[in-house]
Order: sequence, then structure tokens, then C-alpha cells
Amino acid sequence: MPTHAQINVPKLGQVEVPTGLFIDNEWVESSSKETFPTINPATGKHFLEFSHAKQEDVNRAVKSSRKAFKTVWGNNVAATERAALIHKFADLIERDADKIGALESLNSGKGVRIAREFDVGDSVACLRYYAGLADKSHGQTINHFGNEKFVYTLHQPIGVCGQIIPWNYPLMMWAWKVGPALAAGCTIVMKPSELTPLTALVMCDLAKEAGIPAGVINTLPGLGSTTGDAISRHMDIDKVAFTGSVATGRKISIAAAESNLKKVTLELGGKSPSMIFNSADIEEAASWVAMGIWFNSGQDCTASSRLYVQEEIYDSFIHALTAKAKACAIGQPSDEFTSFGPLISETQRDKVLAYIESGRSEGARVITGGQKWEKSNGGYWVEPTILADTNSSMKVVKEEIFGPVISVSKFKTEEEVIDLANDTTYGLGAAVFTNDAGQQTRLSQKIDAGTIWLNQYGILHPSVPFGGFKHSGIGRELGTYGLEAYQQVKAVHQNLTQTM
Repeated sequence: MPTHAQINVPKLGQVEVPTGLFIDNEWVESSSKETFPTINPATGKHFLEFSHAKQEDVNRAVKSSRKAFKTVWGNNVAATERAALIHKFADLIERDADKIGALESLNSGKGVRIAREFDVGDSVACLRYYAGLADKSHGQTINHFGNEKFVYTLHQPIGVCGQIIPWNYPLMMWAWKVGPALAAGCTIVMKPSELTPLTALVMCDLAKEAGIPAGVINTLPGLGSTTGDAISRHMDIDKVAFTGSVATGRKISIAAAESNLKKVTLELGGKSPSMIFNSADIEEAASWVAMGIWFNSGQDCTASSRLYVQEEIYDSFIHALTAKAKACAIGQPSDEFTSFGPLISETQRDKVLAYIESGRSEGARVITGGQKWEKSNGGYWVEPTILADTNSSMKVVKEEIFGPVISVSKFKTEEEVIDLANDTTYGLGAAVFTNDAGQQTRLSQKIDAGTIWLNQYGILHPSVPFGGFKHSGIGRELGTYGLEAYQQVKAVHQNLTQTM
């Protein structure tokens, strides 16, 4: 099949986009010549066919990345040179922000304004952050041994890294993985989601234009069960980083252990609680919670999907949140006004609707939403949904829905809500809304989650670490911790006077 295709993009017209494999800075077909289809989530219709990378293609990409690591990247290049190339890469993405945002919107269903200003903007910021950090990581000198010896540590790149990213933030998750890996000196074999491979492939031409050497970023579209499994099991990949479901994270961990025991970082699911106390500003808290659950149509690992409201303000808060739900800018992705687009697939939409029906059958009260958007017209929208009067035994409270559905329960005391918030297998994010500073401090320490927001929700930054407790993952992304995840520490003992 050809490695590129022409598509019609709203406001841009006909655009040529890549659909092949990117190996050694060249576009190539899959060795099997096989393809897989993608669907436009706003229409339910066929979008594009992409090459399906198989084991032979993974082998070729890994060989290319290993060669690059040994010759033109890794410890062979000054960190300042890597930084300059990453900065140039970020500049090119910013230059093409309109085009990239439009393609991200078309492939994923995001509102085009959100895709351009948030997803592209934050991806550029992430690359620039790691470009600035590239030459600021160093080891220690350990001069504790008198005249006997001198010891120091080196922070060195791990090597060839497999990266497997999800469909909910295709570009931003790409940046979260690529930025620190490049800054550390690692080379990359990237597998985007089979639902949203387009923008990761678009990045390849910009990487080449920026001057990043061949083999440093190889990109292989394909299915998780084939391409993803081949990456996870490859004997010459040193690390695999994955963002996605707990079930797939388990499979990747097993594959990594059964192969060469490669290092693994996992950012998995969440069922994040928001706790609203009597002292909170109800309108302000409702705005943050609404953003937390309905941004990206609820397709967010940190979505504020469990809501606990102190009983005295329970009814008032639900009333305020209902107004926010009805104000969501639901619409077509190509509309600049839209901030709430379709879910990614028919399967995901039907899964979300089944959860809503489960909540109804178990006694939850549907305050608003709970159904397909009336103007879906073949697309995969589900209306912003509030399920009130829920309890911890309900499926909608226990399981990650990954859609625009929030379950609301009441509580009486601080001690009670701590137990409710921690009664989950997940531990990615949590929020506390209270004007009691002591209460903020106590709950920040007692809630089992990798990120705690106080009187806000969902705001992340490239300089701040992100990751989860319990089933929500292993390791951290972003910040200096994200760079360390692509490095290994070597201790060097230099003998000065010791003799055997």
C-alpha cells in the first residue's frame, strides 16, 4: 500500500498525511503489506487505512534504534546538542499548530480549538521543558573514603525504549514519552494507538526536519496484540513505557518479565475522588469538578468520576453541577466553540451507556444526561451525565467508566470520606475542596493518590511528576522524575591507595 494518503480536513482542504511505517527516517510499507482501518468518531464512518507493523518490522526498527544509540545518540552526543534539536523540534510543532490541531481533532474527535490550544500547546511545552532539562542531570561525588578511593555516579540513558501510547491524548502522551527519552539520550520505537495513529506519524517528518538523526525515533502503527506485544517481548529493547488500561498494563509487565526483564513504567487507570466540604465555594468547586469529569468527554485517566459531597450542601452542589453539565459546549469537532466531542468509538460509547444503565438498575438517580446526544447523527456522543445517590457497592462507583459519567454520594465526616476515597483499587488523582487549611493538609497526607489537587482539579504541568498508587501504575512521568525514568545510575569506584 502507499505510505501516504490524501484527506479532506475542515478549513484546510486536501492534506497529504502519512499512513506507513517510519523506520530509519524513511517511510516504508509493512513487511506483510497488511493494513488496519480507523473510524472517524464524529461520523462513525471509515477514516484511513494504516500499515500494520508486524514482528519483522519491529525487528527492523529496533535494529535501527540500536545503531543510532551506539553511534549518533546516547552518550555519543553532548546533552546541549540534544537540547538544541528538541527545541527545534518543538518550534516546528508550534509552527504547524493549526494543521496538527486539525488532524488531532479529526482523528480523535476533540474540539479543534481544544486540540490546537491544549493538546498541541501542552506538547510543545513538554518538549521545551525536557530540552531545558537535558544538560542539567548529573550524578554525585561520594568522597567518604579518605585516601582509599574516590567514588562517583553516572546517570546514563537506558538505551532503546519501546513506547506504547493511548488514544485519549494521542499527541500529548506522545510528547510525555518522547520528551524525556530524547533528553536522556534514549532512542525510541513508538507504537501509537490503533485508534489514533495519525499525529504520532505526522511528528516523524518534523523530527526529520529538525535534524534528529535516523533511528532515534522509529514509529510503528499497529495493533496491541501484534505490534505492541512484539515490542514488549523484544529481547533488544531495554525499557517499555505504556499508558493505557490496567488489563493491558498487566500483559505488558508479563511480556517484559518473560523476555529480557526490561524495565517498565506504567500509567494506568483511575477512579479519582473529589471531596466537597461544607466550607467550599460551591460554584467554584462545581466548575472545577465539571472540568475534571467532562473535559475530553470524560476520556481521561484522572477524570473526577467519584464525587463525595458533605450532606449539608449535597442538594445545592448537585444543582450547581447540573447547571455546568447543561452548559457543556457539546458539538462537532470542527466547530471552534466545541469543547465536548464524541467518544472515540462505538464500542466505547456502548460501554459507557451500559454503565449508566447499570447505575440505574442498582438504584442511582439520573440527574441529567444518561443517553446519546440527540444530534449524534452516526457519531459516538454520550451526554454529560450525573448519577446521584450512589454507594460504594455500585459498579459505576467501583469501575473505571472512561466516559462523561460522574457518580455522586454524600458523607458526614472527614474520617468517613477518607475511607470512601481510599476504597478503590486505583490511586491516580484526588481533589479536596475546603477552606480549612488544616483539613487540606490532613487529607493530602491520608488520600492514596499520586496527585492531590486542593481547591482545583486536573491542572498538570511538565515540571510536576505524574503517576499513580496501587493499580494506577508504576513509576512517574513529567518533571525530573520523568527524566530519571529513562536513565540508569552507574557507581564508579576509583581505587587510590587500597591494595589486596
